[in-house]
Amino acid sequence: MAARVARTLLILFVGGAAGLVWNDLSGRGFALGRSVLVQTGDELVDAVAAKALLDRGALFLDARPREFWKMNRIHGALPLPEDDFDRAFAELQPRLRRAGGVVVYCSGFGCDASHVVARALRERGILAAVLDEGIPAWQAAGFAMETGPPR
Repeated sequence: MAARVARTLLILFVGGAAGLVWNDLSGRGFALGRSVLVQTGDELVDAVAAKALLDRGALFLDARPREFWKMNRIHGALPLPEDDFDRAFAELQPRLRRAGGVVVYCSGFGCDASHVVARALRERGILAAVLDEGIPAWQAAGFAMETGPPR
C-alpha cells in the first residue's frame, strides 16, 4: 500500500513539473509570475510609485465607466472610460499631450480596462503607466480617495 501511495505521489509530482516546464518553454503557456492582463509594452507602477508620480503632477485617468468615477476616484483623476474612449479622448487630448506623466487605473485584479486604455493612448503617441492592481492597491497602501460627485 505504501509503495502505491509513493508511486502515485511521484507520478503527480513528475506530471506537475512537466506541465510547468511545458508552460514556461512552449511560448503558449500562462504567465504565472504576473497578471495575464499585462502585455509587452505595458508599464506597471505600484501604488507607492504612483503616489509619487501624482505628487509630482502626473495626470491620473480612471478607465472605469464614468458612473463609477463619479462615485469615487483617486484625487484629481479624470475619467477616460474604456467604454467611451474615443469621445473622452477627444475631450482630454490637449491636456494629455501636455501632461508630464500619465497613470491609468481601474477596479483592480481582473479588470483590464486600464491596460486597454493605456495601450490605446500609446497607439496615439501618449505614454501611460498602469497602476498595478488599481484602486484596491491604492487603498491598501493607505492613500485617500475622493468620494461623491466631482467638484
